[in-house]
Amino acid sequence: MCNLYSFVTNVEAFRAFVKAFDVAERLGNLQPYPGIFPDYSAPIIRNGKNGPVMAEARWGMPTPRSTLDAAARKRAEKLSAKGKAADFETLRYLEPDSGVTNIRNVSSPHWRPWLGYEHRCVVPFTSFSENEALPDGSHPPVWFALSPERPLAFFAGIYVPGWTSVRKAKTGTERADLFGFLTTEPNAEVRPIHPKAMPVILRTPEEVATWLTAPIGEALKLQRPLPDGSLVVVARGERRGDPPELAIQLAGALF
Repeated sequence: MCNLYSFVTNVEAFRAFVKAFDVAERLGNLQPYPGIFPDYSAPIIRNGKNGPVMAEARWGMPTPRSTLDAAARKRAEKLSAKGKAADFETLRYLEPDSGVTNIRNVSSPHWRPWLGYEHRCVVPFTSFSENEALPDGSHPPVWFALSPERPLAFFAGIYVPGWTSVRKAKTGTERADLFGFLTTEPNAEVRPIHPKAMPVILRTPEEVATWLTAPIGEALKLQRPLPDGSLVVVARGERRGDPPELAIQLAGALF
């Protein structure tokens, strides 16, 4: 499961992409995003009424209702066991939903309503990480990119505008635009690190256009692993004392 990625690219390369796709509502002077974690805000390109629109959204799609119901029910049972009043409806309404970052089973009734044209987006990135399970019990990140130069690429994503939920108990009810991206089977480079999944990656303008505009049956043909040999490892682990956001800088300067 990819829960950390970066978007640090040559500005001219991104401007060329934006111009080629006639993307509207640019985000001004685009800052580098060396470490994007779940629930962070990040750039996306989504479908608008008149074509692609560049916007910012929070990473983490709505969690299935059944999962939140189960969590609230468990919370109610614990309170009852302590002899405390437990109103399930109140607990359910306040149950924190930190979001679902990766989407695999697109046939699920939970995801089907958001697969249409108006909810599709692409997520720009330059590298992504998966955690490696080491014999000592640690799980350091391993960073992948299309080449050592970390060229611009995109995840195939979906987007939900104006979703109201409790993202964190301390902040209460919030309304936010949300996104997540699809995953698929891992290819030969990712499989030794994360044998279950890798993000769905779009490498060409044609693939981006297909995901954004094609009928869903055709678009979902892109939910496949990259060919073996398409990725390289560009960094491993974290330096002692560094915050997680700086893990990507292990391999050197990004600019």
